Amino acid sequence: MRNAPTILHLDMDAFYASVEQASKPSLRGKAVVVGGLGPRGVVATASYEARVFGVHSAMPMAQARRLAPNAAYLVPRFGLYRSVSEQVMALLRELSPLVEPLSLDEAFVDLEAGEAAWDAESARRVGARLRADIRAVTGLTGSVGLAASKMLAKIASEEAKPDGLVLVEPGTERALLGPMTVRTLPGVGPATGDHLRRAGITTVEELAEAGEDELVRLLGKAHGHALYAMALARDDRPVVAEREAKSVSVEDTYDVDIHDRLRVGLEVRRLADRCVGRLRGAGLSGRTIVLKVRRYDFSTLTRSETLRGPTDDPAVIREAAERLLDSVDTTGGVRLLGVGVTGLADYTQEDLFAQAAQPSMTAEAPEEVAAGPVPEQPEPAERQWRAGQDVWHAGWGHGWVQGSGLGRVTVRFETPLSRPGRVRTFGVEDPELEPADPLPLVPDAEPRPRAPGDGPASPVPDAVDADP
Repeated sequence: MRNAPTILHLDMDAFYASVEQASKPSLRGKAVVVGGLGPRGVVATASYEARVFGVHSAMPMAQARRLAPNAAYLVPRFGLYRSVSEQVMALLRELSPLVEPLSLDEAFVDLEAGEAAWDAESARRVGARLRADIRAVTGLTGSVGLAASKMLAKIASEEAKPDGLVLVEPGTERALLGPMTVRTLPGVGPATGDHLRRAGITTVEELAEAGEDELVRLLGKAHGHALYAMALARDDRPVVAEREAKSVSVEDTYDVDIHDRLRVGLEVRRLADRCVGRLRGAGLSGRTIVLKVRRYDFSTLTRSETLRGPTDDPAVIREAAERLLDSVDTTGGVRLLGVGVTGLADYTQEDLFAQAAQPSMTAEAPEEVAAGPVPEQPEPAERQWRAGQDVWHAGWGHGWVQGSGLGRVTVRFETPLSRPGRVRTFGVEDPELEPADPLPLVPDAEPRPRAPGDGPASPVPDAVDADP
């Protein structure tokens, strides 16, 4: 461990919900919940105003609605979140070449590697300046932790929330950790926490006092050694600039179980195409195709097939996923489907066309094959509008969907730079209303609001099923 608090951990505050509040003036200071809005949706992020009612990430959306019935419930807009995240990460890379992103809203930075800080005073100045820069560039707030190790820096940023900065002076780590619950340490989840509690260990200080041998006896060699070192505030993990992706995948949870085998097949094809889009967007290809099926009884099955070489060909991946589906019994209904690719590479092999018709030896033998032609995807009976979606109206300008149903859609017309706007209701087929792209959160280089004829808007993202 180093002798200066030059590892910085940034965690944006309630990121998705804060972006929504920044872009929608009428929601500022209000309870906002972002996530999947269907009966099986899950909370991705809740604003601090919503957390007062007990709403938190990974909670079933139905439970969140019971706790906070008057909150604003919105679908996530991942394109906008990624755009804001890129602005934040660019600020971090100005500080150091060693930036380790953990998610869209969280990252470690080695300030020493960028010669941005060398002691506690300089580190504190950098942290304060970073928070000010983030607010100026994005309009959002982030919490900063500074310490001599990654573990302590992350714990410090959690202590700093919301919108704060905590610096752990070298030599004070044990005193800080001692009274904290064992769940504070990385790798201590509910099961491990309960196991330790039954052994009379509830705080980090008690964990250290138990001794390494006792922890190895309770938790096993690897876990026991690691937890004992963390209890003593020992953490020598370096900040790693590039994290190699191990897989690319997409999945959807359905509000109502799918029983129609042809519909299941269509969904698998659609997911395979989305997965290819992500692969190509990242400049990757892969050898192993993975299908995930969660059935009506919550049992989850995975099937995989390994190809002769890496590919990003949509036909190859689509047909491999369909072959894997043939080996799964979906008679009772399906509640979740997913398609992924592992064994990633940054190149493709061009002679894979024959693989589309030739299963690999690693694929399981199919139990049934769906016969008959694949029908066309049916067109929806009416246009779909989802809460939080950006829209443009020829007469009223830019707005967002507050809700829809019974053939009508309610829109609030406002922008990130306006006052809270007016609400109007239209028919769902109103020709003057159409999807739009999100607007920037800050005034710099704000583009003209998208008008009819400017080309297709970004699609509304699918509902999420877990915390990002």
